[in-house]
Amino acid sequence: MIKNRMQELIEIINKANYEYYALDRPTLTDQEYDRYMQELIKLEKENPDLIFENSPTGRVGGIVIDSFNKVTHEVPMLSLSNVFNEDEIIGFVDKIKKKVENIEYVCELKIDGLSVSLLYKDGKLIKGATRGDGIVGEDITHNVKTIKSVPLFLNEKIDIEVRGEIFMGIEAFNKLNEKRKKNGEQLFANPRNSAAGSVRQLDSKIAAERELDCFIYHLPNAQDYGINNHYESLKYMEKLGFNINPNTIKVKSLDELLLFINNWTDKRDSLPYEIDGIVIKLNNINDQKKLGFTAKYPKWATAYKFPATTVTTKLKDIIFTVGRTGMVTPNAVLEPVRLAGSLISRATLHNEEYIISKDIRKNDTVIIKKAGDVIPRVEQSLNDRRDGTEIKFKMISNCPICNTALVKNENEAAYYCLNDKCDAKKIEGLIHFASRDAMNIEGLGVRIIEDFYNQKLIHNVYDIYNLNEYKNEIIALEGFGIKSINNLLNSIEKSKENSLEKLIYALGIRHVGSKTSKMLAAYFKSIDAIIEAEYEELLNVKDVGEGIAKSIYEYFKDDNNLKIINELKNHNVNMLYKGNILNDSRFSGKTFVITGTLNNYSRDEIKKVIEELGGNISSSVSSKTYAVIVGDSPGSKYNKALELNIDIWYEKDLEQKLNS
Repeated sequence: MIKNRMQELIEIINKANYEYYALDRPTLTDQEYDRYMQELIKLEKENPDLIFENSPTGRVGGIVIDSFNKVTHEVPMLSLSNVFNEDEIIGFVDKIKKKVENIEYVCELKIDGLSVSLLYKDGKLIKGATRGDGIVGEDITHNVKTIKSVPLFLNEKIDIEVRGEIFMGIEAFNKLNEKRKKNGEQLFANPRNSAAGSVRQLDSKIAAERELDCFIYHLPNAQDYGINNHYESLKYMEKLGFNINPNTIKVKSLDELLLFINNWTDKRDSLPYEIDGIVIKLNNINDQKKLGFTAKYPKWATAYKFPATTVTTKLKDIIFTVGRTGMVTPNAVLEPVRLAGSLISRATLHNEEYIISKDIRKNDTVIIKKAGDVIPRVEQSLNDRRDGTEIKFKMISNCPICNTALVKNENEAAYYCLNDKCDAKKIEGLIHFASRDAMNIEGLGVRIIEDFYNQKLIHNVYDIYNLNEYKNEIIALEGFGIKSINNLLNSIEKSKENSLEKLIYALGIRHVGSKTSKMLAAYFKSIDAIIEAEYEELLNVKDVGEGIAKSIYEYFKDDNNLKIINELKNHNVNMLYKGNILNDSRFSGKTFVITGTLNNYSRDEIKKVIEELGGNISSSVSSKTYAVIVGDSPGSKYNKALELNIDIWYEKDLEQKLNS
């Protein structure tokens, strides 16, 4: 099984390499390619006796095509390892710290182009070559000479080899595709592909028309020129006449390194060319030698890949989950893929109408996006990737947990399980009740709630407040000790003191979120007042429309729900509002956005204060935003606020307004 999977991965990657490097027609995204390669590396590491001779892990890059003369690199052109999030960056830095003192790094923009080696004799360009497989590349001298940023003669008559990246600027790329469109030719997918296709033209006139560019980033034998660190080598190459990227800096600390990455993550779209990450290199060349190389990568450098906003992967299956309200949601089971810094294996498909309208099928290749940077969802299927194994979607008719027939309301797209005894609904309701934004019971997470439910220790939310009677039974469960049980019971006891809005949200009333819960609590002040409220009175509450009012009214007319509230009262759970809506004119009815890190407040604290003063918090800046609250290292929201001429409040401004 493992051997077959390894062979399958090798075939996928080798095919992708040929399409990417030889044909300039990639069929896999960078994220897909990275994922397959990482899986193969892991399997080979765990099963070294199964490594195939044709494994792409023994190669660095692409394929040498027969149309060009082959060039053997005197110093191999290795590629870089990749890191995808802050934890992996820290891991890279920690490995270096174990062997190197007084560390200094050089951070460079990772240009999305094609690697090139340039060889000069007596200061004259005599050869340009692609990376190829790292050992043997392709002679593209005739096309390299057409690139205006590549000097034909240096400022000194010396023998030297340098390495860099050939790329196409965004403006040149757009012009090229416009021309190809007019001529009825196939468009290039992106600037990287167009650059690769251009340097492989046999006719150098074609390459000359494509407006290619080049940045030089590496001097393989710097110490032969009396240079002992990478940054100095960049300055030396610039002095010789090479084009060096100006957005390159030296940093000494992890914080400086992360700040550089965060800044360019936000500013990358402002560049006239595409970048796909940041390259991090150890500056001192003697330290580089001390760390050395793997068979494929230098240990002293790595490339941080920007989090993808969308990724492509395989939809392996569609499963159904039941929420606390009984709503049945279809979910995609995915071939795991990294998106926005996390590994995604599930994504929401919303409902039957969404799936049918987008014609999403099992076994499809799909594009995944994070909605609001939080919830992954399937955006679309790629019909041109279909091979006949795809299965059309069909909505289930019965609850996947209790087999009760599902019901679809007339004005909704969703299906519901109406069985109040459905185990899935009960477990989801318990999880929601204990969650952070609800009763905030620390130590009562998803797994523990499922264990307690299966052990019949809790069945309804009020059973949580009886858990102190089952200490002996809980100790018998795996993973529990006296300390963890006492911490849990203390957190349960503490939750009794929550203000009313926490309880309202915890009850899981349909359509009632945390914000509406605050409005209800502030308006009625007690749970009894809400129970006694008529439908018309509920409509007087801010943000409560007809649908929400109907849901609240019907909830508190249900005897089973009233029993839950009475049981909670018997356990001394607070039923009164403890906050105070001041409706300050500087905040009331206004929308605020927070960006950056504040020194004296957490984001939750600011959100709570502003909402208590009648204001709203939004996650994005728009023309409706009243002010943007700015802390240290603000992101793109700060720049957006400046563009829209929206008020900027720094922390001292916010404190001044709150104190007054």
